[in-house]
Amino acid sequence: MMTIDEDSAVPPYQQICDQIVARIERGELAVGARLPSVRGLAAELGVAPGTVAKAYTQLETAGVVEAKGRAGTQVAAGRDSTRALAATAAAEFAARVHRLGLGTDELVRMVRAALDKL
Repeated sequence: MMTIDEDSAVPPYQQICDQIVARIERGELAVGARLPSVRGLAAELGVAPGTVAKAYTQLETAGVVEAKGRAGTQVAAGRDSTRALAATAAAEFAARVHRLGLGTDELVRMVRAALDKL
């Protein structure tokens, strides 16, 4: 069962992504497994449907899941979901920092400092 930590600095949509990827890696969700509907999962987690939709879109962009129309959203085959999701998150972060006008060296220092705190 998935949960949302409202006290976390990690946005709810990212928590959903992380938990789905973790369930895939643990073998709890096999290739082709159907994910809950957007509205169903939103109701279960107490979040807006748009939050779940954003998570599913990010997972689909990363190749972790596939939207199958009326058949729902299913776990995709043949991708390294952790690396794909990390690459998507890194690209989004880099674009956000670029819009703030920070340079590459400063960005790398910030990421290293953040990783050192983990």
